[in-house]
Amino acid sequence: MRASRVEEVMTELVIVGRRDTPFKNIVAALLDNNISAFPIVDEYRHVVGVVSDADLVLKEAEPDPPEGEWLLMGSRRRSERLKSRATVAGALMSAPAIVVHPADTIADAASMMWRHRIRRLPVVHPQTGRLVGIVTRSDLLRVFLRLDAEIRAEVRDEVLPGVLHLDSRVCQADVTQGILRIRGEVERWSMIDHVMAALLRVEGVVGVEEHLSYRKDDRYEYPAPAF
Repeated sequence: MRASRVEEVMTELVIVGRRDTPFKNIVAALLDNNISAFPIVDEYRHVVGVVSDADLVLKEAEPDPPEGEWLLMGSRRRSERLKSRATVAGALMSAPAIVVHPADTIADAASMMWRHRIRRLPVVHPQTGRLVGIVTRSDLLRVFLRLDAEIRAEVRDEVLPGVLHLDSRVCQADVTQGILRIRGEVERWSMIDHVMAALLRVEGVVGVEEHLSYRKDDRYEYPAPAF
């Protein structure tokens, strides 16, 4: 099955900053380039953190607390207060940065973004650790622009015979606007879940409508007791 890699959709030209980049320069870079965040790198272009508009807005949202309130704050709250006082990227950035490699799949990158609740990932070379690009949520969505004909051909020529070992003459697939409809017959009822899982992993598939019959209902089969 085809699995697009991060390197196929990432942006190679990346706006970066250094630890000593001033607050106002960060704001200007974000606004001038119409971006919401960028990596902070060291002299070897290793990513040491990421600074975002969310980090910057704390300066407006977090005034200095009353005397003594620092002692009552949790670690996260205290960190936000410190960021609100920051004047350079090193004190503003979120660190360590969550990164991906060029050969990671788009599915891996999407899963990482979801788990960490972030909208972009710096892409680093797996051996040197140097920044080579950046990938955003919108980049990952490009797979859903894949043509219906391409999806249908992959399912017919690769997924059904190669992954699921099904005769494409017995099971037929059609795709409209990314919705895949599968019709036909499988050997066992329990195979249907495997078919659905495999089809949902095909890039560009928005959803799957299943219309499958089966020769044998194995829902109530249990292994013979061992003696």
